[in-house]
Amino acid sequence: MASTGAARKVDYKQFLTIEPGKMGGKPCVRGLRITVYDVLDYLASGMSEDEVLQDFPYLTRDDLKACLAFAADRERRLVGQPV
Repeated sequence: MASTGAARKVDYKQFLTIEPGKMGGKPCVRGLRITVYDVLDYLASGMSEDEVLQDFPYLTRDDLKACLAFAADRERRLVGQPV
């Protein structure tokens, strides 16, 4: 995919929240009742960003990027740890 400008990395900490009493303490998008896992699962199942945004109009493209950035950061931290 060609980029038309400099890539902007989203600071997921500004978009994701963890509240012990909400969704079992799983990371959620902006305190809403949609988890990072849900968003990643939709994208992994083949839904496009546009389809996710149509189905969940309260989400933004930056919310989706924050979920991806969170997953990338988590993966980066797991590298080197025994399985």
